[in-house]
Amino acid sequence: MKAIRCKSYGPPSNLVLEDLDALKTGPKQVVVATKACGLNFPDTLIIQGLYQFKPDLPFTPGSDLAGIVKEVGEGVKHLEVGQEVFGFVPYGALAEEVLVPASACFPKPPQMDFETAASFLMAYGTSYHALHDRGQLKEGETLLVLGASGGVGLAAVELGKLMGARVIAAASTDGKLELCKGYGADITINYNEQDLKTTLKELTNGKGVDVVYDPVGGPYSEPALRATARYGRFLVVGFAAGDIPKIPLNLPLLKEAEVVGVFWGSFAMKEPQANMANSMQLMKWHAEGKLKPYIHKTYELQETAVALEEMIQRKVMGKLVVTI
Repeated sequence: MKAIRCKSYGPPSNLVLEDLDALKTGPKQVVVATKACGLNFPDTLIIQGLYQFKPDLPFTPGSDLAGIVKEVGEGVKHLEVGQEVFGFVPYGALAEEVLVPASACFPKPPQMDFETAASFLMAYGTSYHALHDRGQLKEGETLLVLGASGGVGLAAVELGKLMGARVIAAASTDGKLELCKGYGADITINYNEQDLKTTLKELTNGKGVDVVYDPVGGPYSEPALRATARYGRFLVVGFAAGDIPKIPLNLPLLKEAEVVGVFWGSFAMKEPQANMANSMQLMKWHAEGKLKPYIHKTYELQETAVALEEMIQRKVMGKLVVTI
């Protein structure tokens, strides 16, 4: 089988396409013939050795996948050979075959094509876990989403609106913010042209925002935290800006606010039943037409490096998908 391989940490141009042996299942695993792999910003970090964990070299990147079950391991009851599925792995999905834990592999809803299914679990799973489990977002509260036009950001905008929040979307261009409006944003902020803290204070009549969803980090985190309301929740989702900000701890003290970490991958692996419940809710909303992943562009497997470079250059809105 063909697979994208990372043999040394570095930019996407270091990646190579190679032939590997076919995969075999172990207990409670399935081999999936991959049809699509959704790209996520952590994919750009893991190949550079900048993510929370570093796979042993060489490895195949890619987490979000959809495809057809090729082989079923011992102890797997809910899946069978030939079944269309989607799922996730820490890495390994940018290949013609991928080995998936049975607990992280689900029957693909019939209304989803492979590209949509491969765009769904990580973006919506991360954002729903953040807003529902970690942020305790309530109807009528104000939600600020930084990096709102990206994969997880756009999902957070859409989910926040569905959960009854007043959604403020912040992004770097007017074009990106137009997309956010189409996904439910009530108000938008171009943080390249407007002062984030001042604008948020004005938009909330000085009260501040109840929940901040921050997958960006860098220079935007502190002003967003300063603009939170009393008892606000600041959700640390990621650091797409590249810099991990240092936060003055007097800010959450003075506001009696919470700074809350969000690591969906860890949650999904360590609490599979809770993640399954979240996933079922998300799939129900999708079946009802309430969620619709935005796919910016699709690429073929041999174009993976080009796609990841587009993501690094901040040229992507929503999701990129590699078809296989």
